[in-house]
Amino acid sequence: MPSVRGTRTRTARLLSPLLLTALAAAGLGVPLAAGTAQAAVTLEAESAALSGGARAESEHPGFTGSGYAGGFTDANKGKASVTFAVQSARAGTGSVAIRYANGTGSAQTLSLYANGVKVRQISLPATADWSTWATVQQPLPLAKGANTIALGFTAADSGNVNLDHVAATDGAPPAPGSGLEAESAALSGGARAESEHPGFTGSGYAGGFTDANRGAASVAFAVPSAEAGSGSAAIRYANGTGSARTLSLYVNGAKVRQISLPATADWDTWATVQEPLTLAKGANTVALTFTTADSGNVNLDSLIPTTPTTPPTDPPAALTHQAETAFASGGPAVAAAATGFSGAGYLSGFTTTGARAVFSVSAPAAGTRQVAVRYRTPGAAAASVTVTANGSPVRRLTLPATSGAWASVTTDVPLRAQLNTLTLRTETGDSGDFQLDGVDVPGSTANAARGATLPYTAYEAEAGSTNASVTAADRTYKTLSSEASGRRAVVLDQTGEYVQFTLAKAANAVTVRYSIPDNAAGTGTNATLSLYADGTHARDLALTSKYSWVYGAYPYGNDPSQGEAHRFFDETRTLTGSFPAGTVLRFQKDAGDTAASYAIDLVETETAPDAAAMPAGFLSATTLGATADDGSDDTGALNAALSTATAQGKGLWLPAGTYDVSGHVNLTGAVLRGAGEWHTTLRGKNGKGGLFGRGGTSTVQDLTISGEADHRDDGNTDAAVEGDFGAGSTLQNVWIRHSKVGLWIDAPTRGLLATGLRIRDTYADGVNLHKGTLGSEVSQSSVRNTGDDALAMWSEATAVTDCVLRFNTVQLPLLANGAAIYGGSGNRIEDNLIADTVTGAAGIAVSTRFGLPFSGPATVQRNTLTRTGGYEPNWQSRLGALWVYADTSEITTPVLIQDNDILDSTYSGLLVSWQKTVADLTVKNNRIAKAGSYGIEINAAGSGTFGDVTVTEAAAGGLSLAGGFTVHRAAGNSGW
Repeated sequence: MPSVRGTRTRTARLLSPLLLTALAAAGLGVPLAAGTAQAAVTLEAESAALSGGARAESEHPGFTGSGYAGGFTDANKGKASVTFAVQSARAGTGSVAIRYANGTGSAQTLSLYANGVKVRQISLPATADWSTWATVQQPLPLAKGANTIALGFTAADSGNVNLDHVAATDGAPPAPGSGLEAESAALSGGARAESEHPGFTGSGYAGGFTDANRGAASVAFAVPSAEAGSGSAAIRYANGTGSARTLSLYVNGAKVRQISLPATADWDTWATVQEPLTLAKGANTVALTFTTADSGNVNLDSLIPTTPTTPPTDPPAALTHQAETAFASGGPAVAAAATGFSGAGYLSGFTTTGARAVFSVSAPAAGTRQVAVRYRTPGAAAASVTVTANGSPVRRLTLPATSGAWASVTTDVPLRAQLNTLTLRTETGDSGDFQLDGVDVPGSTANAARGATLPYTAYEAEAGSTNASVTAADRTYKTLSSEASGRRAVVLDQTGEYVQFTLAKAANAVTVRYSIPDNAAGTGTNATLSLYADGTHARDLALTSKYSWVYGAYPYGNDPSQGEAHRFFDETRTLTGSFPAGTVLRFQKDAGDTAASYAIDLVETETAPDAAAMPAGFLSATTLGATADDGSDDTGALNAALSTATAQGKGLWLPAGTYDVSGHVNLTGAVLRGAGEWHTTLRGKNGKGGLFGRGGTSTVQDLTISGEADHRDDGNTDAAVEGDFGAGSTLQNVWIRHSKVGLWIDAPTRGLLATGLRIRDTYADGVNLHKGTLGSEVSQSSVRNTGDDALAMWSEATAVTDCVLRFNTVQLPLLANGAAIYGGSGNRIEDNLIADTVTGAAGIAVSTRFGLPFSGPATVQRNTLTRTGGYEPNWQSRLGALWVYADTSEITTPVLIQDNDILDSTYSGLLVSWQKTVADLTVKNNRIAKAGSYGIEINAAGSGTFGDVTVTEAAAGGLSLAGGFTVHRAAGNSGW
């Protein structure tokens, strides 16, 4: 560890690099170690501005000057900093050589700042001991004149190093052999040395990249490299044309890519772009050429190459996000053949374009995080992969060769507050020849162990303060309580009655699940409900019964004369303005709130982000004919706009507003993005309107799809999202309500990730991964109040294979199951929270009732089922909370039921039926607590192995066994 000795007094309060910059500019604060960086100047750390616990020390020999800066210990994490003052003769990309000691045995990190702005997190590899010193070189931007360079031990760093000095080099050209002047390089095809425009380095620059020399002009640099692998080149240029221009980058005669050179202010203004490139060991030629495919018309000043280095290998680490638990598609598969990885395995197989691993990362606040990617290359060649955050490309990440050893590289990634997707994907131009152990995201928060990691805080009405009546708990079909979360609700039916909650977290948005009476025609009534904050009227909430209350027999119409009313509840959502934590929110029936009664089930509050701005690489739908908030039909305009954007290789941006659609909005390899779920809405018309996949790799995110269906009509209404989504598509942060179905996915969809969804109040399924869907996942989603299965995998005609429903929160499917597997192979239901099924329902079903028989294993593990199971009136049958059902065919392929908690079941906890064979059943480490009938009920042929299965408080007894089924009892069973 670094020394903690030393008696020199320093200010105890942290002086951040930014604050030190301001103080230095004003002539205040502690003195800075200063120098003029013309070629290079060495600045001693012990004489620099030390703050936050950093201090001058001299315990460990081998330092230069009179000592070094210590105190970068865990006690000073987030505080310790050393700041140097540097004069630069010109603006540009300079560098700093940092001399340090790190005797911890593993690489440690600090953050590098220039002029108060964080440049990057830097890695300081381990040295032999605390008396051994090493140097790392880092580029950084410098302004002309005074600059500050700081090294800080931030909360995202591991620190625990000693700093001896920095040697700073300003923005002038580097020494020969590192920086290469274009005017001195090999010029051909009309390229020539010029010096007309000032601001260049060296003796001039390379011009002649004009239209007259298109297809010929070229500059070639000789770049030696001590190692083979991935390096980079900083290309300094001027482009006074007013628009971005292109040249082609070649390495050793092979074209690497076309590069873009954005416009500069004028021809006397120079800029730099950084490009990755792969170099051979020894001599290399790096060329920039004006090909016939380029727009040229730029001047080139210099090229500063960074040659490959081998990153320090690191020991197995406790990564925040393990690769083997990420969603993988397009090639990667879990492996464990190597040694030295962390966790239970790693991912291998990124060599195909489109191969990806997607991590669900939760951040407490929005901001840039330093993400460490732990990987290895199988050989001596470097690899690269593209990093994407929430659908936006961040950068192509170079992975230096490790020849089989595990190593880490660090990159900064912008994250949103709450849940994010962080993707490593092999794009065109990436080698992808690496294996992935995982990523480490300092400061991220753990995702929920079961169920979705949700952006809101939920408050059950019956747990709030109220002067109104609370319904009695009831699971009887067609009663109000049977459809309420937790089976209870608060009813406000007199003026002045209320229910209120104290906010545990700040919020600016509220969702209320409620029921108000329907009208005699079934077309719905409208009413308001008053919202108060700390006793002051904040706003009226708009409520309607239009989308609730259905009648008669299945599939349930909207005619009250048919009787048998149910589907009582709906939801309203509102942006309310900001309320701090501790605010008392009251929902009250005032004199102007005209519904006869208001049943309040639950309230969800959250901090909704502001409407996002259009990112790079998109075209706005409103500039291509779509019009928001005017009630006109935008279906045709959106389809035309999607075709235009996709043809240009761009995404289509939907600015904040409501767009009306009356039919399919077609996605064929398209990118469709809104300003956020709270801000951009696609609104259906008369039960029609939704997104329809027609192949290709598509992305849909950050919007709401609000249907206008008011009852189930399978033949004449649309799903919110339907069709073929090709390979590797993503649906992220989409809120769906009042549609026939949320997601209805068909073959040949493969590798689809649907995550961060809110699916509410559909009239049929929430999600159905349908015939032939392959290798797809639905995760981190909330599904509530569906009219059929909340989540299903249905092998109709063609088997659904290797799909998974995991980390979802399911509530109140009104008919059928919380989650179900109907045939297929390799499908899994894992890590979900499922509660309050109503009728004809299990919490989870593994069933041959519909579709093809099982052709491979099915897995149900690590789920929590609460108050699930339900009565099937058509069969007069009581369905279990977890139901294995051999109906139209036997189940003879393996079924694994493991590590589940089955709590307060309406009837039996585990039901295996019905008089056909269920073979190869394994039930392991399951807890069944409080069942309304048997703990385990079996009425089937076949056999199964049961171990570590506990049953408590089963009303009818621990086990009912019929049908000739053989139970093989392993160890650890009790209560049955």
